[in-house]
Amino acid sequence: MYVLFEESGQFKTGTILSEAETSLQVETASGKRSKIKRANLIWSFDDEDPHTLLDKAGVLAADIDINFLWEIAPTDAFNAIRLAKEYYGDHARTLEQTALLLCLYHHPIYFHRKGKGVFLAAPQEILQAALQAQEKKRQQAQQQQEWADAMLRGETPEALKEILPSFLNTPNKNTLEWKAFSQVLEQTGLSVAELLLKLRVFPHALAVHRASFFGQYFPKGIDNPTYPIPTPEPLPQATVKAFSIDDLSTTEIDDAFSIQPIDTENFIFGIHIACPALVIDRDSALDLAARQRMSTVYFPGDKIPMQEEALIKAFSLDEGKYCPTLSLYITANITTGEIQKEETRLEQVFIQANLRTNHLESLLTKETLENPTSDIPHGTLFKPMWAFAKHLLKAREEYRGKPEISDRVEYLFNLEGSPDDPDAKLILTPRMRNAPLDKMVAEFMILCNSRWAKYLDELGLPGIFRSQQNGRVRISTHCLPHEAIGVESYAWTTSPLRRYIDLFNQIQLIAAVKHGISARLVAPYKPKDPAIFSIINAFESKYTSYLDHQHKMERYWCLRYLEQNHIQRTRATVIRDTIICFDHLPLTTSLLDLPELEKGTSIEIDILGIDLYQLTVSCRLVAIHSSPTEELS
Repeated sequence: MYVLFEESGQFKTGTILSEAETSLQVETASGKRSKIKRANLIWSFDDEDPHTLLDKAGVLAADIDINFLWEIAPTDAFNAIRLAKEYYGDHARTLEQTALLLCLYHHPIYFHRKGKGVFLAAPQEILQAALQAQEKKRQQAQQQQEWADAMLRGETPEALKEILPSFLNTPNKNTLEWKAFSQVLEQTGLSVAELLLKLRVFPHALAVHRASFFGQYFPKGIDNPTYPIPTPEPLPQATVKAFSIDDLSTTEIDDAFSIQPIDTENFIFGIHIACPALVIDRDSALDLAARQRMSTVYFPGDKIPMQEEALIKAFSLDEGKYCPTLSLYITANITTGEIQKEETRLEQVFIQANLRTNHLESLLTKETLENPTSDIPHGTLFKPMWAFAKHLLKAREEYRGKPEISDRVEYLFNLEGSPDDPDAKLILTPRMRNAPLDKMVAEFMILCNSRWAKYLDELGLPGIFRSQQNGRVRISTHCLPHEAIGVESYAWTTSPLRRYIDLFNQIQLIAAVKHGISARLVAPYKPKDPAIFSIINAFESKYTSYLDHQHKMERYWCLRYLEQNHIQRTRATVIRDTIICFDHLPLTTSLLDLPELEKGTSIEIDILGIDLYQLTVSCRLVAIHSSPTEELS
């Protein structure tokens, strides 16, 4: 005697070896012996070969007219034997019964299972709805395949043209369009961006890089929301005249400098910082808008301001007008470097001129600044600033325990053309980091950031500080030493138009200036305010991403520079191991066939290929020219 039974959702046949009250011992066609429960038994039979029954029944089941079967099915629950007699007649045997059972089992739309071998015909309205859903699914599968086939041929289906750009950042993975696209990704092994480029959804790699960044961080566009700007409170007018020092591309002018001579050795140096915090209250619309962005985003040829244009215009330290500032005055002896007095004020300062580094760098050399008789622009400002800056640098180096390495070349990126046009021409302007003008500005900014960090800490006011200990840079609410810079305290405070951390600290500093020792009681942010930690986390995340995008775009334009200038062979310098840096270009790459060479060794390379999407350049070593040791000898 043989049995048909169900196990793990499959029908099986076997020979009965023994029987018990609730179970049977059977041997299947494969020779495997199993114990099955009587509840899983469909029926027993002896008129068919158990080894071939299911195969033969499957062939027979394929010929059953499912619509006719549904029409003749009982309206109540039934088993396959009962319906087999209706369909095949009373002579239906095990083969026909099994065929009909398989047919019922494989058409759940028509027949609903109600138990082991028991079914119920679907009501008319439910069947029609299910059939319509099935047909819709079939049509969708067909449409999906048609779209996928078109994309595999390199064609963009008309129906997908509007939605495809969204796949770069925010695909709706439940849509038919994405499923077709995902199918092509799986078959080709391409990334989303690579496939979009292949389909010409984006015309070039630059468009992909920009769309990826803007889509993630500025999905609603880069325009700042516009809010009314309150009128700042009246402030006393300072008697000094200040000068800003920036490159030509700077439009958000945050800082300026003034000087008041006391005698030939003692001067009062003024560091004047734009003060938008005067009209930005905590959690106001202006505050939340700036907090949403956290920083101005910079990349070659373009930028996305943190603040709206009207607020920048109102508080930028533009020449020819009085501007509200938070000012730090340092009285110091430029011969000894001794700081005798410091004071922070809220005031209006007249900006005499916006000086540009591009016009001054070649004139303000170490020799001209230290020559008492040299005639240089604004010598009465720059010569004392330079003398004091040297003392500030020396003090920092003594704190650090080693001199500061600042002889590397940095580059200004400018584009002739639109920043979204890969054919725009890149203009690279090299600048020595140790140029006197840079050193002066840097030292005075570090001085201001260090003194104001200490000011907040001494008053017990919450601030957002930067520190470095044991090589780890941290942003926190604790005022700690910054070992790399060489100061006991440090906070970003000098760029409130461009960075939210600076704006936050300026809000607190204004409370310090107005209320002194009682400031912690009235300041917008109190000690242990949980909002501060939220701001720190959000800032670090966005600021890091913005810098990553800036570096990515700078790398892109360096690669385009090589292409546009048809540079196929050039010089480079070994940085470490297999990493090299191109000469006269801020571009690094790995040269895998590079032998072990001393850091600083000059080599010649051939450029073999450039990938503007992956931002890679493949090179080959041509010649080794010299090492630093050889140059010294």
